[in-house]
Amino acid sequence: MRIGIVCPYSWDVPGGVQFHIRDLAEHLIRLGHEVSVLAPADDETPLPPYVVSAGRAVPVPYNGSVARLNFGFLSAARVRRWLHDGTFDVIHIHEPASPSLGLLSCWAAQGPIVATFHTSNPRSRAMIAAYPILQPALEKISARIAVSEYARRTLVEHLGGDAVVIPNGVDVDFFAKAEPNPEWQGGTIGFIGRIDEPRKGLPVLMKALPKILAARPGTRLLVAGRGDEEEAVASLPAGMRERVEFLGMVSDEDKARLLRSVDVYVAPNTGGESFGIILVEAMSAGAPVLASDLDAFAQVLDQGAAGELFGNEDAEALAKAAIRLLGDPVRRTELRERGSAHVRRFDWSTVGADILAVYETVTDGAASVATDERLGLRARWGLGGRD
Repeated sequence: MRIGIVCPYSWDVPGGVQFHIRDLAEHLIRLGHEVSVLAPADDETPLPPYVVSAGRAVPVPYNGSVARLNFGFLSAARVRRWLHDGTFDVIHIHEPASPSLGLLSCWAAQGPIVATFHTSNPRSRAMIAAYPILQPALEKISARIAVSEYARRTLVEHLGGDAVVIPNGVDVDFFAKAEPNPEWQGGTIGFIGRIDEPRKGLPVLMKALPKILAARPGTRLLVAGRGDEEEAVASLPAGMRERVEFLGMVSDEDKARLLRSVDVYVAPNTGGESFGIILVEAMSAGAPVLASDLDAFAQVLDQGAAGELFGNEDAEALAKAAIRLLGDPVRRTELRERGSAHVRRFDWSTVGADILAVYETVTDGAASVATDERLGLRARWGLGGRD
């Protein structure tokens, strides 16, 4: 099968959607399918052979974060050229409602179109206001996927229609077989995420850290991710700052080793999460997980059976739970075992098969994907902007 996948966010800035698309593409290629991914990317970004650059992206505030999107007439032309050259049996558009390549591709294509909705935002006034513009594009979608029940709910409430829930996938064995790093072992808490993005929750963890260190003085916090490291520890007493080790951006291999090494992985995210791929990766690596009780996180952690939950933004509750886990190796072993068993449902062997089943449903007896000659009219509805 010839499959085109559209990534809305810049390939050179790490994020859950980009990782999901990368892993999906590589899984499908291993199965023998021909796959091309269209994604925004800066000129100097090294790209895998299956990725086609749609040009430079620009930063735009989106869903409590800053997304690097690609939009405008030049981008629309690149989308049409990619569709024409690809002669795809199906295209899989991620985040078709975001002002980026996904929406442009919906406008530009006709034929079998699958769309995945990642966003969970129960109060998106912008999405409601944009519905009249989005509707003609969304009506062209043959099948809809949501990565969680909460992403599905956002879709239903804001855009109408429904979707099958297929979670994000993870190569479970990649994390399970990683070798721990001895330098990262021994009373360590792990955090992975963008340091300067408040919704990732590092400030909540920093607020809890003094109580954790008072009870467990030998504890270290390992932080992987980009951002202002000095600002991140500014709230800590000077004597405690040495207990925080910043690792910067880490490779996939080192992320897996980090998760295999820590005593507890903490996900203190405060909102805007529709799934929680890092929780799945942590469970795959056998890390006991302690996470804020966001609805999406609770679902991934089987309502607390596969990992512990604490009240969202409650630093005191986080500290108490972390202290208890760090001092209870039996409970940590129990969480490792439960998490390792629970996470198998998120392996690409299962998730990939479910996505392929959707592809096969929409392509059965259908013509291949082609460009929609009516795009020019739709472009006049406001596809302005720059590349």
